[in-house]
Amino acid sequence: MAGSAPEVVLVGLGAIPGAWLRLKVVNHFQPMVPKKHWGTFIVNVVACFALGLVLALNEICSASTGIALLMGVGFFGSLSTFSTFAVELLNELRAGQALTALVLAVASIGAGLLASALGYGLGTHA
Repeated sequence: MAGSAPEVVLVGLGAIPGAWLRLKVVNHFQPMVPKKHWGTFIVNVVACFALGLVLALNEICSASTGIALLMGVGFFGSLSTFSTFAVELLNELRAGQALTALVLAVASIGAGLLASALGYGLGTHA
């Protein structure tokens, strides 16, 4: 079911700067780390923390759906990128780097879950 026009606008307004920030962060870390996937790792973990925080604050403050759409779905949804993460894992596997892919997968899921919990915990104690 499609969202209403205002909902679509809110998601879009959040998505544009979120995607731009992801591009900037990934490109910033690319010269510092040997593989591009570590930039993706960073933005995904930051987005997990922020989404946990937004969830907690939304529950506590009973924020409007608009804030959740703008920040949660739009900004942080486009800041994080599961599809890029999956393709980067596939590329490591195709290159014969199964151990690197496994470490990246476990680290990404573990750090993402921990970051979400920390963000949520911070938000519930704000």
